[in-house]
Amino acid sequence: MNRKRTAFLGMLAWLAATTLQAIDVTRITCETAERPLALSASTPRFGWQLEGEAGTMQSAYAVEVYTRQGDSRTVVWESGKTASDQSQWVPYGGTSLRPMERYFWRVRVWDEQDRPSAWSREGEFRLAPRADFFDARWIGAITNQDACFPEGRIYEGARLKKAKAAWDAVDSLAWRSICLRKDFTASRRVASATAYVCGLGHYELTLNGTKVGDGEFTPLISDYDKTVYYNTYDVTDLVKPGANAAGVLLGNGFYNVMGGGRYRKLQVAFGAPTLLFQLVIDYADGTREVVKSGADWKYALSPITFNTLYGGEDYDARLEQPGWDCPGFDDAAWKPVVLQEAPRGALRPQQAPPVKIMERYDVQRTHKLTPAEVDSACVSTKRTVDPSALMFDMGQNLAGFPEITVQGKRGQQVTILVGEALTPEHAVNQRQTGRQYYYTYTLKGDGVETWHPRFTYYGFRYIQVEGAVMKGQKNPRKLPVIRKIQSCFVYNSASQTGHFECSNPIFTAAHRLIDRAVRSNMQGVFTDCPHREKLGWLEEVHLNGPGLLYNYDLTTFGRKVIRDVADSQQPDGMVPTTAPRYVIFEGPGMDPFAESPEWASTLILFPFMYYEAYGDDSLIREYYPFMRRYVDYLTSRADGHIVDFGLGDWYDYDGIHKAGFSRNTSIAIVATAHYYMDLCKLVEAARMVGNAYDAATYGALADEVKQAFNARFFHADTNQYDTGSQCANALALFMDVVPADRRQAVLDNLVKDIRARGTRLTTGDVGNRYLFRVLADNGLNDLMYAMHNHEEAPGYGFQLKFGATTLTEQWDPRQGSSWNHFMMGQIEEWFYRSLAGILPASDKPGCQHLIIRPQAVGDLKEVKASCHTLYGEVSVEWTRKDGNFSLRVSVPVNCTADVYLPGDTAPRTVKSGTHTLTKAI
Repeated sequence: MNRKRTAFLGMLAWLAATTLQAIDVTRITCETAERPLALSASTPRFGWQLEGEAGTMQSAYAVEVYTRQGDSRTVVWESGKTASDQSQWVPYGGTSLRPMERYFWRVRVWDEQDRPSAWSREGEFRLAPRADFFDARWIGAITNQDACFPEGRIYEGARLKKAKAAWDAVDSLAWRSICLRKDFTASRRVASATAYVCGLGHYELTLNGTKVGDGEFTPLISDYDKTVYYNTYDVTDLVKPGANAAGVLLGNGFYNVMGGGRYRKLQVAFGAPTLLFQLVIDYADGTREVVKSGADWKYALSPITFNTLYGGEDYDARLEQPGWDCPGFDDAAWKPVVLQEAPRGALRPQQAPPVKIMERYDVQRTHKLTPAEVDSACVSTKRTVDPSALMFDMGQNLAGFPEITVQGKRGQQVTILVGEALTPEHAVNQRQTGRQYYYTYTLKGDGVETWHPRFTYYGFRYIQVEGAVMKGQKNPRKLPVIRKIQSCFVYNSASQTGHFECSNPIFTAAHRLIDRAVRSNMQGVFTDCPHREKLGWLEEVHLNGPGLLYNYDLTTFGRKVIRDVADSQQPDGMVPTTAPRYVIFEGPGMDPFAESPEWASTLILFPFMYYEAYGDDSLIREYYPFMRRYVDYLTSRADGHIVDFGLGDWYDYDGIHKAGFSRNTSIAIVATAHYYMDLCKLVEAARMVGNAYDAATYGALADEVKQAFNARFFHADTNQYDTGSQCANALALFMDVVPADRRQAVLDNLVKDIRARGTRLTTGDVGNRYLFRVLADNGLNDLMYAMHNHEEAPGYGFQLKFGATTLTEQWDPRQGSSWNHFMMGQIEEWFYRSLAGILPASDKPGCQHLIIRPQAVGDLKEVKASCHTLYGEVSVEWTRKDGNFSLRVSVPVNCTADVYLPGDTAPRTVKSGTHTLTKAI
């Protein structure tokens, strides 16, 4: 009886505990990372997500931060029970934290009925080392002085041709990939080991023969005169008691862009390949040992005999030295390293995610070029094409490199070309994307060999292989046999957060088309295209910013982008069109490419988009001085408050000409519009940082610019702006500068122009976003729908009909130089914000309070969309059938949403959980 009573009481206690814990802490982060090893913030901020019953809200939290020694804990800071619904960006409030110390933390919360959760799982974080910690030496094969690099950054053109002799005089060792190694001993039992590594341009680190991390092209690129990133790794499991070895492979990247007789967009050298390495080993007995790069390291030339970001890579497997990165290797023939000059830039921990091989694609179709096709291809491709040439269609345009598995004789060479288009002879066509770009692989001949390039990538769908045959094919020349070939899709590993699909096949496919282009161009920066450019053209970041923020977690990568922009700012305040600034555009006709307000405005506009999405205003606060300097620069360039330089509405459409420089809209109205938008945001920023003087001063200036804008561009007799183009009228409406009594007339003119052109757009890279937003914000979503629901140019449907697998540069891909651009992808914002209706409340940034306002437009029958906010996943599914509209919306715990069904003028406020709402429409 006693046992039964005890069991019964135990069950009651369990039930009571379960009932009390109606809310659970799930994902926990520190500065939005799950286990950061080198935080640059001295006062970290904590965040967590919650699960619980529908409608559950957090009413209080308690955070503990502590250190741990064995089983004992020492509390560093505890918040105590704090009444608040805040579950993101909760700041640490204790005494100063020590760099490199391992800190642990946990959190518990209470719901609205004051019921506590259990403590969360344990999190960990560390602050980055102080600058004076890095006393290792930069090492390599040659000093910059001995390499004889020319000074300056030189764009391809007359200036580069003049400098050709100077580049030709550079010591060839300065371009070569090298291997560096160091044996070391771990003398006692290892408690933890942390490696801090910077290899420029890029590196691969191995410990005891095992690659550390899974990144490609590490560290992320930067302006090496301003910022140099290092990576931090927990390598405790790789460092063994006794003998160990560190090995590093170095490649050029943007740190050192060479020509070498192949395609190059530019030629620049910050220095010869170089390494900084510092490994901290903490032993179980409390002692510490540090292994550093220095004069006691050795180097040898690597099997990578040529590598350049723009031209390709050559690899000779015969030069491999098995075991070179393992302990006990005989390195007597290796050379002592050279102590090198340090890069000029400040050493910073890389916070953003690395680039990785994220997807792989297999062959979809194979074609063996005929002898006649080979002969003709030699002419069209301006190179000698081997008679063995094979073309592989991989089915997907992407950024990355091929990987081959091959078997053959020692010394045989396979040549690989990649491209996104084919010539009429079915050969890879690089005419528009930069030629010659290729890879060569020389076999070592000891069995099956697998290889892919390390330090270069390209945009391609097709792979052309010469000097080999596929397994199963006739092989009279006894060529190497390709057993397997794949495309490696390489892009930044920022987490995907968004999903969209709908009953309209064009829109669903367009989303995928755009997203594949975004992935291809989401590298160390957001690039323009992954082949001929690879540069961080800035306008895409803010003009496509909302779509990017719906689809990807940019909490850390977004910060890196703005650091790049700030680093590119010149002493007079000018911000160039690309960041990092690897080129200087100069010469006849090049000025618009050097600087353009629509591009530079990313510095000011994107931090506000970031704030809206994540509720974090730190970018605005940190970069406020940079924003102000840029606005002051624009003011210095203005004439009567009108700014008249730049690229304007780049790639606008007239249906006649190949797109390029703006044809429909004046440069001045587009540039001045961005000057005005920058001013308005600067006034907001000034108020946020508590600078009342700046708020008043720039507010008055904004009013003057608005008046000048209307005086110069508004035609009161016709109610048109500038040329009456869609871009001009949309910009004025978006900025809300149109006189109130003329607003409807200007909007009517905009609609009239769209309808007069067969419901087609004429806007370009810049104007698209403003046109799309103005139509959506003014209840013209049906017009927006019709404007895109077709298979003609200009439109996404035409590209799909053409067979594109990524968004192309021109609305008609046949006219364009690139078939992998995302600059025209602004419709992503409409997919999520309007069709799905998901948007953060304007007065409560960060998505803890949401607006759900789906638009049932056109013949849409169904929309499914979701996005992961910092609080959890928000999802919307709606259907329309037989005059009834049904909405299923899911809201994360500790969040609320104002839901508007079509036609509603007042919202229905819901809390967390899944809700189904219906309405006859």
